[in-house]
Amino acid sequence: MPAFTPPTTTPTAPVDDTAMREVLSRFCTGVAVITARRPDGRPAGMAVQSFSSVSLDPPLVCFCPARTSTTWPKISEAGRFAVNVLAADQQELCRQFAVTGGDKFEGVDWRSGVNGAPLLTAALATLECELVEALPGGDHLIALGRVTALTPPERLRETDPLLYFRRTYGRLRSASPAAPASSAAASSSRSASIASARSRSEA
Repeated sequence: MPAFTPPTTTPTAPVDDTAMREVLSRFCTGVAVITARRPDGRPAGMAVQSFSSVSLDPPLVCFCPARTSTTWPKISEAGRFAVNVLAADQQELCRQFAVTGGDKFEGVDWRSGVNGAPLLTAALATLECELVEALPGGDHLIALGRVTALTPPERLRETDPLLYFRRTYGRLRSASPAAPASSAAASSSRSASIASARSRSEA
């Protein structure tokens, strides 16, 4: 097989920030809250859309905090964190962790995980991680974590996830049991579409 030759690249105009935000807003994501326990015992947390699985062997996940984040240094200092995957009925909780400053844990029900990080009650699932490294990623960082504990399958919450699409929260739209077969099929093909919500806050 011949060796791969990279294509010749030509200079292009810079990508407009506003256009890029608008295009990327069309990519539907789930929402998670990253939590950690600081060395002084105080909890820290932030809402993210950038959580993703990386590898099963070894078990690795990642998320991408902004370099300007005031919460990321607290999580980095802890060296371990938890990923709390949010359910569709946790929009207000997400908004609480999406703001800057204040006591994000005020009125929030949580317990300590095996690694000490806060695990949010009623989350769809949780993963506890050790921070492996934080790689540069432009105006963000790529935080890589090794999973050390997670919600047992029998304790996973069976409900819809919280979704984020075009700066709006939403949920999965299921087909109606009484719908005709053709309508059900069409609805099934749109099962990942987003039901509009009123919130416009960034997660």
